[in-house]
Amino acid sequence: MTDFTRPDGRLSDALREISFEADFAANATGSVLVSFGDTKVICGAMLEKRVPSWMRAQNVPGGWLTAEYSMLPYSTLERKQRDSSRGKPDGRGVEISRLIGRALRAVVDLQKLPGHTLWIDCDVLRADGGTRTASITGAYLAARLAVQKLVDEKALPENPFTDSVGAVSVGIYNGQTVLDLPYVEDRDATVDFNVVMTGKGQFVEVQGSGEEATFTEEELAKLIALAKKGIKEISGMQAAFLTKHLLGDLSF
Repeated sequence: MTDFTRPDGRLSDALREISFEADFAANATGSVLVSFGDTKVICGAMLEKRVPSWMRAQNVPGGWLTAEYSMLPYSTLERKQRDSSRGKPDGRGVEISRLIGRALRAVVDLQKLPGHTLWIDCDVLRADGGTRTASITGAYLAARLAVQKLVDEKALPENPFTDSVGAVSVGIYNGQTVLDLPYVEDRDATVDFNVVMTGKGQFVEVQGSGEEATFTEEELAKLIALAKKGIKEISGMQAAFLTKHLLGDLSF
C-alpha cells in the first residue's frame, strides 16, 4: 500500500481503532458497545416468543430475526429529531434497519429459532461515519452473546448461527482508495462503498456509488480487495472477543 496519509494520520489500508464492550445494556439478553474510532453504537439482542404475522398466516416454519436502527438525538453535532417527534420514520433509518436484518439472517439458520423472533436493536451514541457497518459488526456479537445465554438457559435448543458477519466502508478520497471512512472522508469521498461479508469470506451485500463521479473497473477491484482485507481483520477481532466472553465456544 501507499504511504498516503489521511486526516487522522492513518495509512490508506488501516482500520480505525475498533473496540467491543460486552454487557453494556443490562436488560438486553446480549449487548455490545461497538466503537469504530469515534463512531459508537449500542447493539442489543432480545428474544421474543412470537413470529411476524405474515409467517403465521402463511404457516412458515421456523423463526425470524429482525433489526431496528436509530440515531440518538445527541449522536450528531446538530440535534437529530426523533421519529416520534417527526411523526414518521426516517427513511435512512428504515433502510439501515433492513440492511442489518439481512446481514444477520445471512448467517442464521432460522429453523433453529422455532416460534421465536430474535430482535436486534442498534442505537447510535456518536456518529462519525460508518454507523451502519459498525452496527452490523456489533449486532453479530450482541446476538451471539444472547444466543449463548438462551441456549444455556434452554430457551433455545441450539445455536442458530452458521458463520460470523462483519462490515466495513471503503471509498475513494483525494484520489486514493481508503478503508473505514470517518465522517470527514465520507463527506468528501468521490466514491463510497459499504461491504458486508461473512467470516468465511462470502459476500452478503455490496452497496456503492459514485458521488457526482464515476469509477473504473480497476478502482472497483481495489475497493473490494481493501474491504476484504478490512473485514478479515474485523472477523479476527470478533473471534477474539467471543473467545473471551464465550469461554472459547466458537462453534457454529
